[in-house]
Parts: sequence; C-alpha cells; structure tokens
Amino acid sequence: MAERILGKTLATVSLSVALASVTVKSSGCCSIPVCRNAFSSCGFHLSSNIMSTSNGAKESSHNKARTSPYPGSKVQRSQVPNEKVGWFVEWQDYNPVEYTAVSVLAGPRWADPQIRNPAGRTGLVGRGLLGRWGPNHAADPIITRWKRDSSGNKITHPISGKNILQFVAIKRKDCGEWAIPGGMVDPGEKISATLKREFGEEALNSLQKSGAEKRELEEQLHKLFNQEHLVIYKGYVDDPRNTDNAWMETEAVNYHDETGEVMDNLTLEAGDDAGKVKWVDISDQLQLYASHSQFIKLVAEKRDAHWSEDSETETECHGL
Repeated sequence: MAERILGKTLATVSLSVALASVTVKSSGCCSIPVCRNAFSSCGFHLSSNIMSTSNGAKESSHNKARTSPYPGSKVQRSQVPNEKVGWFVEWQDYNPVEYTAVSVLAGPRWADPQIRNPAGRTGLVGRGLLGRWGPNHAADPIITRWKRDSSGNKITHPISGKNILQFVAIKRKDCGEWAIPGGMVDPGEKISATLKREFGEEALNSLQKSGAEKRELEEQLHKLFNQEHLVIYKGYVDDPRNTDNAWMETEAVNYHDETGEVMDNLTLEAGDDAGKVKWVDISDQLQLYASHSQFIKLVAEKRDAHWSEDSETETECHGL
C-alpha cells in the first residue's frame, strides 16, 4: 500500500523540502516565513509558530493533528513524540495506522497520494475524513462587532482598558465544540463566496428560509461581505482530521461591523452543521475548535481589542 510505504520511508528527500524557509522578523514579536511550499495552493505564508503558545513551544503547533481517537471513529493513531514530528528526523520504525473513512472511500479520488503533511508526522496515513489527498481547503468568516451597553456605548474591560470585541460562534454538532462558522470550499468556488455561504448556512440558517426571506437575507449579507475586511490567516491549520497524507488549510477573514447596524438586522439562527449560535466575548479564556482560538487572538490584536487580563500578553504584532 502506497501510504504505508510512504509512512516508513525516511524523510531525507521529500516534498517537505519545499517547507525550507527563510524567517523574516517583524516588529520583534512575530516570525513570518517566506513561502517555499510549492504544493500548497493556499500559500503557507504564515509560520506554524503563529499557531503555537506564547512560549513558542514547537509541539504546540502540531498537537490536535496527533490526537486519538480520530474524529468520528475509534481509530487510535500511532503515537508520535514531539521530537519525532518533523520529517527530517530519522525514524526507521515509524509505522502509522492507516485509515480512510468509508464515506470518503465511496467518493472520487482526486489527487496523487504521494504527498506529505507539511507540519510533520501525525501517526495516521490515508485520508481519514478528508476528501482530498494533500490540502483540503476551507474558509472561516470571523464576524465581529463591539460589545455595547444599553445606551449603545462601547464596553471596555476593567483591567486591560481596551474595548471588548464579540464574534459570532457556532457549536459544532459533530464534536460539541464552539467554532468559527466556516466550511469547505466547493470545487471552482471563490473564497469570498464560501465565506458568505457558510456564514449564512451555519449562523443564519439560510437553507431553511423561504424565497422572500432568502432575498432579504442576501441583501444584508451583501452589505456585510462587501465592505473592507482583513485576511487574518491563510495556510495550514492544526486540525484533528489531519493525517500524514491529507490536511486542512484555511483562509480566515474578519468582517467587522463597526456600528453594529448591519448585524442588528440579522437574527442569528443555527443551521446546517451548527447546533447553536451566539455572540461570544473575545478573550484568552476562549476554548475553540482546532486552531480557531489563535485566529480570534489575531483579530483582537488587529482591532486593538481586549484579549487578556495580563498586560504582558497584550502585545501587538503589526507585521502579520
């Protein structure tokens, strides 16, 4: 089996060579590698360091991709210690479990399986729950507004002194975790269309609306998604569905409703893959699905909003 042979092959010469990058320092607080990943159409232009904890621990950038059991199954991954995650670390006895969900096997095979996870070993080969070998592209719309009191004034945090930002979060039906209401990019679909479609389906239950309701909803969504926005992150994400041969890449984009007037005309209603939906205050106490907490932190930094009660962690990074 090609995937098992791939898992045992030493990583001396592989597609991972494409990840060799030059790190550029920005404002002394964040590292951004120059992209040399030829096989990632999303563009791995942000380092996995961005997905790590504040102490820069390398293992934190590739944790969820090594968790067991694999989502939606009882499959246990082969254990991969932190020091052996990287493909360039010699490990002749590496013997990852092979797993591809039956639902995925029933679908078409789109791409060449001879490809490796750019972040390193996961303890599992095959596609798991992911439809494509290699990168599986998603889009995450982060819709924000300022938290306001009954008089319409922005609410500041008593310790940090910064305004509190809120974002629309959904509770996923599959795992019960709160998340950004994003989803997979359809073949041939533009990212901008995916962002709007997924938000409408998951946070506004657009699929269940009548024709007249859909037209009204589309008008409001047009106002929200056609304003200036910030691309927060674009590239590989640490996701529990990742394997050695298939992984998630996303584009997280922030659409901010400065006055709150647009979102006041939209009623949140969970739909599609969402069990619940609500506005959530942004802070470092958030526990979200996959790498979503890191995306939300970047939004708070970009908007100069409250994130942590610890002033030492309230550092901004304008180089992203």
